Amino acid sequence: MTTDKIDNSQRTAAKVAGVAGLLAFGLVVFGNYVLLDPLIVPRNAADTARNILAHQTQFRVALTCFIAYGIGAIVLLTALYVILAPVNRGLALAGALFRLVFAMLWLIAPLNSLAALRLLGDASYLKVFEPDRLQALARVQLAGSFDDYYVGLPFFGLAAMVCAWLWLKSN
Repeated sequence: MTTDKIDNSQRTAAKVAGVAGLLAFGLVVFGNYVLLDPLIVPRNAADTARNILAHQTQFRVALTCFIAYGIGAIVLLTALYVILAPVNRGLALAGALFRLVFAMLWLIAPLNSLAALRLLGDASYLKVFEPDRLQALARVQLAGSFDDYYVGLPFFGLAAMVCAWLWLKSN
């Protein structure tokens, strides 16, 4: 079913979707490639740990960018639902749910990364471990953050496919 009438809520939602999409994308690119990527040394947990400890603020700002991206994804899914629901409410809801699963998995990733920072801290309970083991565990936590992303990626793909179909049907 297509609709010929575009109401004001859809116009507002389209503007919100545009701003949220651009802002979220910019934040995730900045957080990943400008802030986080320079801290990660491939196949070297010790150097990665040293970089993170030496640049904790940079690491935390990158994680803040990732959280903002997750929130932006939720704002975007809401706006897309408002825009596309008149075309097919069931498919629009399915697309929103797929995007919500992706956003929730994305929001778990920074929490795993914060656990890596905790492992590199100086808490007394960590003293029973050798520094190289803690560095390796921290690197495993960072790798786990990417696992969260990759589990969510098919849901992002499904959401994009459903939304593309609804855009096509909307004329």
